[in-house]
Amino acid sequence: MKDIMRLTKYLFISILVSHFFISKAQSQNFAGQQKTLQSTIIADYKHKKITAKEYAKLLEEQEIIKNTIFKAKADGVMTPDEKNRIHSKLTRARKRLLKYKTNREIY
Repeated sequence: MKDIMRLTKYLFISILVSHFFISKAQSQNFAGQQKTLQSTIIADYKHKKITAKEYAKLLEEQEIIKNTIFKAKADGVMTPDEKNRIHSKLTRARKRLLKYKTNREIY
């Protein structure tokens, strides 16, 4: 009976710890998400999936996101409000890229 309790306690603690590290790793990598999005934008432009004007708009938006991340990290503490703003900017940029790629214009 004691062995089952120890095993259950160990399993519960290991699940909590692993969940903490996984969620921390996924949610805090804004710079990595931004770089991935920017490389996707560049690749789509090279493959003629977006126009030059759309490309310029998307790159300008990426600079704004970079500056927002830099400002949020400047004091060493990222507040929930700053995280939400960065996340919403990244989400908006992803949606805009998808919209530009599927707007059915012929180039």
